[in-house]
Amino acid sequence: MAVRKLILATIVIINLIIISFGIIFTPKWFWLLIVPLPMLLLAYYNSVQTRHAILKNYPLLGYFRFFFEAIRPEMRQYFWESDTDGRPFNRRQRSIVYQRAKNERETVAFGMQTDPQTIGNEWVAHSVFPCHIESHDLRTTVGNEACKQPYSLSVFNISAMSYGALSKTAITALNKGAALQNFAHNTGEGGISPYHISGGDLIWQVGTGYFGCRNDMGMFDADLFAEKASKPYVKMIELKLSQGAKPGHGGILPAAKNTPEVAAIRHVVPGTDVMSPPAHSAFSTPIEMMLFIKKMRELSGYKPIGFKICIGDKQEFIDICTAMLTTQVYPDFISVDGSEGGTGAAPLEFTDNIGMPLYDALSFVTTTLIKFGVKKHIKLIVSSRIVTGFDLLKVIALGADACYSARGMMFALGCIQALRCNEDVCPVGVATQKPHLYKALDVQDKYVRVAQFHRNTLRATVEIMEACGFRTLDDVSAEKFFRKVDNVHTLSFQDIYFKDTGKLVNSHSAFEHQEF
Repeated sequence: MAVRKLILATIVIINLIIISFGIIFTPKWFWLLIVPLPMLLLAYYNSVQTRHAILKNYPLLGYFRFFFEAIRPEMRQYFWESDTDGRPFNRRQRSIVYQRAKNERETVAFGMQTDPQTIGNEWVAHSVFPCHIESHDLRTTVGNEACKQPYSLSVFNISAMSYGALSKTAITALNKGAALQNFAHNTGEGGISPYHISGGDLIWQVGTGYFGCRNDMGMFDADLFAEKASKPYVKMIELKLSQGAKPGHGGILPAAKNTPEVAAIRHVVPGTDVMSPPAHSAFSTPIEMMLFIKKMRELSGYKPIGFKICIGDKQEFIDICTAMLTTQVYPDFISVDGSEGGTGAAPLEFTDNIGMPLYDALSFVTTTLIKFGVKKHIKLIVSSRIVTGFDLLKVIALGADACYSARGMMFALGCIQALRCNEDVCPVGVATQKPHLYKALDVQDKYVRVAQFHRNTLRATVEIMEACGFRTLDDVSAEKFFRKVDNVHTLSFQDIYFKDTGKLVNSHSAFEHQEF
């Protein structure tokens, strides 16, 4: 308190001296009040206000607290955070994306920086007889017997990110990058914008708000859906039930990002917060959901139809599988999102405490589909923190057929993990609708980086496969991946996730006829 009183007394004395000089000598002295007088008035105001206790007790010094708090994330990231400490992605993970996107040297020197004895450390068993894989273009065909327009999907694709959440330059660069390297771009639930139509293949995501295929009441419009689903650039349609970062909550588009253009694409009122409903209005039971998927398939001209889910209550997914058998309607694919998935805006509790983590969810979905005998009809696509070839192969070992990456693709665009996506002030123009920010993102440069990130990640994936003796994706086995589970034990993914179900081999055909 003595420091506070000393500062205030000093400012008062300075003001009195300047006023005295102005009265005694010349009025020109009054110009020197331009700084100390406002400081004195501000100090007086803060001493009588009741909103901020710290400013009431420290009318001027209290502002230093707010200043340092504001720059704390940047200071931590740039000066104190180690290469392996950052969250959600550490410096090494971000750097490998930047290097691969820019086609720069991506090797590291002097050995591993992580401690292999740390609980949670993961590794894959290599072979003393490495193989050679000719093609780096890893793909899987999506579309079961009910699908008339199957799609050859890359195993590494752009995850769901809507226009509105991302800028027009970011969406354009992502789509052009997908076109250059021949992989798919998920639209996110915000609908198909003009910036999605830049040559890349689209996976059109339809969420609970039915943006782009909704009537004035916000309900599903079959005619609008059929019109857009028939477009040649729409290769697959994904019905979104929930996403990892905010399962059961619905999407959020802040009013600041809901420009008239975005509103027109989504068929909503501009300048308002757009909250997608938590649940679908077109169906409310697993049986109705399967029938709706059948309807979407017919309206689309029998393109691949699937749904996206973050697992919560296991019984609900079991009920969905039961509905598949009852209706004999099988989705062409299921997208599994882990609770660690990303988003631009979500409540803290939903991000941190709701939903099942990816590996647990994926292994559960895989074994459940196999035990119901329906895995042969359905491809699995997964997302949540997948940025490297090792990330990709780990989920393939657990049953995935292909992957999405959202934040990895954002890093390729230049994202610096500023964690300001929900404030419309993204400093690199990725997650903002402010022209002076998104115009700094040069599409002609960034779309090449997106394509190079995809190409170099698949190259790295193939290199790992060769080192491990995996000649095809079907050879990637949970038995070959290991995790340190405590101070003395290391278990394979097979023992951790499939101990009670047996060995997964060649799309898990060994379980196709087991009873559930």
